[in-house]
Amino acid sequence: MTLRLTDDETQALRIQAEIEHRSMQDVARAAVREYVQRRCAAAQVDEALHVLIPRYTGLLDRLGDA
Repeated sequence: MTLRLTDDETQALRIQAEIEHRSMQDVARAAVREYVQRRCAAAQVDEALHVLIPRYTGLLDRLGDA
């Protein structure tokens, strides 16, 4: 896989890697892992809300009116 970054993105990655005393590759791989984990968690929340909101519409309405 080849990842093409803009000059600005490359510079930002280089600076972050230097700050963390890690390679640019390590920092980029960690960023990808964190992104995927966040997206997966967001998808799970969306899925749960899809089930729960219709089930608890009355309760949510009453809470909104309180």
